Amino acid sequence: MESKAVSILSKLVSIPTVNPPGEKYGELIDYAERFFKSLGLDTEVVEVPKAEVAMRCPECADYPRLILIARSGEPKIHFNGHYDVVPPGPLESWKVTKPFEPVYQNGRLYGRGAVDMKGGLTSIMLAVEKAVSAGLDGFEVSFVPDEETGGETGAGYLARSGRIKAPWVVIAEGSGEDNIWIGHRGLVWFLVEVYGKQAHGSTPWLGLNAFEGAAYIAYRLQEYARRVAAKVSKYEYDDPRGASPTVTIGGEVRGSVKTNVVPGYFAFSVDRRVIPEEDLEQVKREFLEFVQQVAKELPHRVEVKVTNVSEAALVEPEHPLVKALSEAVEKTIGQRPRKTVCVGGLDARFFVKAGIPTVTYGPGPIGLAHAPDEYVEIRQVVHVAEAYYNLIKQVSGGR
Repeated sequence: MESKAVSILSKLVSIPTVNPPGEKYGELIDYAERFFKSLGLDTEVVEVPKAEVAMRCPECADYPRLILIARSGEPKIHFNGHYDVVPPGPLESWKVTKPFEPVYQNGRLYGRGAVDMKGGLTSIMLAVEKAVSAGLDGFEVSFVPDEETGGETGAGYLARSGRIKAPWVVIAEGSGEDNIWIGHRGLVWFLVEVYGKQAHGSTPWLGLNAFEGAAYIAYRLQEYARRVAAKVSKYEYDDPRGASPTVTIGGEVRGSVKTNVVPGYFAFSVDRRVIPEEDLEQVKREFLEFVQQVAKELPHRVEVKVTNVSEAALVEPEHPLVKALSEAVEKTIGQRPRKTVCVGGLDARFFVKAGIPTVTYGPGPIGLAHAPDEYVEIRQVVHVAEAYYNLIKQVSGGR
């Protein structure tokens, strides 16, 4: 299976499905659809409406967003993965190979998207091929775009469309062969805007410095961040430090443009990460109330905008899906996988919100995602494929 894994993954990586704007999507979908059709699966290609794409990503509107669905029998399990990749970055930072010229050496396949997440797509394809060869059915597959730009026009559209027939979903994102992500944290992004009065730098007494007001609010937000960090989730996390909510201030700043100007406007972002036990509306309300209280101490006008919201998602560790996948993994690698919560965000939230229990399990190492000389371990691609096959066999009644 290893040589087949290298062959399929090399083909997938060589198709530069860079997002944004969404290049070569059709070429990858054509390849994957031909593969599934050759196995006798029923396939469907769904195009996301252009208007919806334009609303989420105006520069992407002229690049079709395609979702591939393949089925065999009455689906009892659904395997999902995204096929878009981030831009490769400076080419001089790639030492082993060029981003879209895959190289296999020392058990690793290098290239942009190898681990995030065309390695997972390859595991799905290998598992399905083996299942068909063994006479098994009862599974469903989807390849979606746009995870790298938020997922709304990929997994989000699919989840809302009602096209998924299986009761459970497994996402092939790179958790690592010995780890199942049973969920992930959510987020709320805020923009804190401070308004003062612009003036010449030689006469600052004629103005009201918006930056100074923003700096005071940012300083006081350290108090808010400490309060938030005191909360601790009851679940295990792939990084234990992720068990508490976090607050990142100033990832984006906006303000004046010249040294000799008293800034009349200054704004900064706040990235508030949310653990599954928290309520998003309460998180928004608490943050807004905190900033409003601090703003009363200032002569400035202060406004807070919510710029992005992403729900946390969770399937309890004792859920039948988690148990079934855990047994399939143990049968493959000889040890029980960890069951953790991912500190980042995943497409699982869309399916969970649609009422479909979803977990994430795929080949790693995920730490190489988006990096130069990105690679995936072929051993893990094969092991994950075997685990998927064991899961198909289990849920379809085969032994």
